[in-house]
Amino acid sequence: MEIRSRVARRAGRAFLLVAFLAMLGPRPAAFAKRKKAPPPPPDVSDHVREVAQKLYGMALDDAEPITREIEKAVLSDLDAWAADRAPTDVEMRRELERVFSKLHYPLIGEPVVLAAAWKSRTLLCAGYTLGWTETNKVNVLAMFDSAGGKTHRVTVTNFVPHTDLHFKALPAAGSGDFRFMTYGNRLGKSQVRLTAILYDYDGQTLKKLWEVEDAYDGKIDITPTTVSLRYLKESEYIEAQTYRRKPPRYESIYKVTPEGLTLTADREIPF
Repeated sequence: MEIRSRVARRAGRAFLLVAFLAMLGPRPAAFAKRKKAPPPPPDVSDHVREVAQKLYGMALDDAEPITREIEKAVLSDLDAWAADRAPTDVEMRRELERVFSKLHYPLIGEPVVLAAAWKSRTLLCAGYTLGWTETNKVNVLAMFDSAGGKTHRVTVTNFVPHTDLHFKALPAAGSGDFRFMTYGNRLGKSQVRLTAILYDYDGQTLKKLWEVEDAYDGKIDITPTTVSLRYLKESEYIEAQTYRRKPPRYESIYKVTPEGLTLTADREIPF
């Protein structure tokens, strides 16, 4: 009887052990060893910073492959970011600021955005200046068409190098084309130099209507009806400095017309 009892007890313990293991069942997936997730792709701001660091000490003429790579990354980000929304100029500028947010001096990425209503839609001129010295700068201008909660890029061009970048909308052309002024200053040996371009966009093509390049100590004033340009002549300025005189300054005034700009006054004014 005692032997039979011990056998029974052992059998009971074995049964309880099997039952307990069965209750545990297979190890839940939640407790299984997880595979390490791949790292997320780098953010565009990290990529722009990494590529832009190659510009240190590089001449502008040698930098095009790098600046083009940055341009491609920046515009690809804007394309994806804006596709399913109707961004304002402030929102698009902030997205560009985010893209360039990890650059460190002397690297700069300075965005500028203009938004204007045109033919039941909104056109956005989104540009930036990428610089790595006081004079080594490149400028990119992209135009976006926004309507019905969707936005897409329609064209891209490059403003002159070495300058900063500014936009100003003008009244539509007689044909209904969208027009805007792009202008910027670059540092010179003694005075800044102004370049300005009046662009026309007909919904398909971006073209130049008017241009002034490297106006010495140039200053521009743009209103809906007039464009005023004031400047010096470099040779006269140098001669005046030699004899400690003030050089003459010149002013050209243009009327904004349905066709473009018409010169209405070109005169000498006091320094």
